[in-house]
Order: sequence, then C-alpha cells, then structure tokens
Amino acid sequence: MRILVVNQEEVGRLLPMAECMEVMAEVLRSLGRGEALLPLRTIVHLPGGLGEFAVMPSYLARPAAIGLKAITVFPRNEGTAYDSHQGAVLLFDVEHGSLVALMDASSITAIRTAAVSGVATRLLAREDAADLAILGTGVQALTHLEAMLLARRVSRVRAWSRSRDNVARFVDAAARRFGVTVEAARDARAAVEGASLICTTTSAHQPILEGAWIAPGAHVNAVGSSIRTARELDSAAMKRAALFVDRRESAQAEAGDFLIPKAEGAFGDEHILGDLGDVLLARHPGRTASGQVTVFKSLGLSVEDVASAHHIHAAAVRGGLGTWIELGGERRP
Repeated sequence: MRILVVNQEEVGRLLPMAECMEVMAEVLRSLGRGEALLPLRTIVHLPGGLGEFAVMPSYLARPAAIGLKAITVFPRNEGTAYDSHQGAVLLFDVEHGSLVALMDASSITAIRTAAVSGVATRLLAREDAADLAILGTGVQALTHLEAMLLARRVSRVRAWSRSRDNVARFVDAAARRFGVTVEAARDARAAVEGASLICTTTSAHQPILEGAWIAPGAHVNAVGSSIRTARELDSAAMKRAALFVDRRESAQAEAGDFLIPKAEGAFGDEHILGDLGDVLLARHPGRTASGQVTVFKSLGLSVEDVASAHHIHAAAVRGGLGTWIELGGERRP
C-alpha cells in the first residue's frame, strides 16, 4: 500500500486561502444537510498543565472521505521554534478503507481555521467593515489577516499581544507577506476601539475582550479558546452578541466562551442563533441589523480537516507534489 505524505510547506502551496474558503463553505453546507458524521473530539489532558492530546475522526459524504486529525496542543510552545498545535491528518479511501495520505496538521489547522472565519465574516460582517483588530499575534493571527483581507476591503489593521516582541514580528510579517501596514496597539482596548472586524486568536484562559469595548455593528471571530474552561470574550460580550457557531453540539459541549456565561445565568442554549451552515443554506438570515454585534465562535471541526486533506490530496496528485511511501499490504492500483 502506497500513501502520499504532504509536508508543511507543500500544504501551504496546495491549500491557498481563497480556495480553502470555498472548500470550507461547501463542507459547512454538507454538515448542515446532514451529510457528515463526527463525534465530539477525544481529548487527553496531560499532567501538570503541559497540554492536550486530541483525536478527531469524521466521515464526509460529499466529497466522499474518511479521516482523522491527531494533534498535541502545547500552549507553552508559543514564541519557540515549535508550533503550539502539532500533529497529522490521515486521509482514508471510502471504497476500501485504506490509508491514502498523511499530512502536516499544523498548517492545515492554521489555514482552514482562518478560512472558516473568512466564511463567517462574509456571511455576518457588515459589507462596509474595513477596520480590523487582531488580538494575538501567533500563527493564527497571520492566517486570519489573510482571510480577512479576502473577506472584506480592509483599510486599517491594528494588533495587540501581551508580548511586544511578538507584535513586532507580526507587523514585519504582515508587511512582507501582504504589503499591509499593521499598527501596534498599546493594549487590547486600544486595538479594538471603533473596529468593525475583530479576531481573537490568543491562548488566553481569561477574557481579553470586553463587551463594553466592542463598537456597534462589529463582527467578532472568536478563535483561540477550544475548551470548556477557557475563554477570550467576557460574559457581557457574549450576552450582547448575535451568536453563531461552526456546530451547535460542539459549542454546547466544549466552548468556554459560551459555557461560562451560560453557567452564570447570562443566557441559555437558545442564545446560539445557528450554525454557519444554517446561514449558508438560508435557514437563518445571519445579521439582521447594521448596528448588531455578531460573534462567530469557532471550535474547529474534524470535517474541516478531512475536507482540506481531500482537496490537498487531489491537488498534490494533479501537480506531482508530495512524497509517496510504501507501507506494505495490498498495493493501490
């Protein structure tokens, strides 16, 4: 059996952001139509607060694919030579169940997470949203900048991080990669003041964005937190928001940004207005007023990884990229 190995650099070449946004929109439609199977992720919390090990399998009917992502999440890696999220995405053949490809998970996660935020921004942000604030300046910040530039005509970008060195590196990277000038904000409040687009991409466990700071009509992509006990937005921010998620079941089980204010009595499950798939399938109108604050709470779904891997595999075969290795067993024709 031969499988295709696709490394980090090749993933970036084979999954450009604009294409990934279209792939993510379609997989979210498929999820909304009930054409996917995905259990809640299995997470092993490592001792001493070291990090987490997570496994996320799923099945897609369109495009037909089976796969899983296995990753470690080590927040202490931020600012080091190692990504905070590392692992692999495995893609399987739906006809025979054989392993087809092994791909770098860090790059897929970085691209597809931002691409879903880009889809959410196209659906929920005001058409004239152009003032972007990014809280956090790691890997997700850079890919989110790229997605926001595709989703709206961004004319101003501000960024904040607890590390001034990280902000400086982000400012330099944004100028080199996208030709964009990023203003380094003195604090989170200064970064978001008057912003019509806000992306929170931090590893914070306590809120770094307060509801009182958010301008009327703003759209927020809340990305960084993916566990029950951590959040980036305070309860006031979540309570005032028209809230949308990638998947209701996941948010109700895993999203600290939602679960903590719910436990405080700020709202109930009905506060989630819909999945992005509901908006894409015209089951929900999305934003209903120009002054409305919308929030997309992103957790990340394994079907997004599997759909990305399917797209990458097809592109790699067409372009002759990746490395084929022999595992033994029945050979693929």
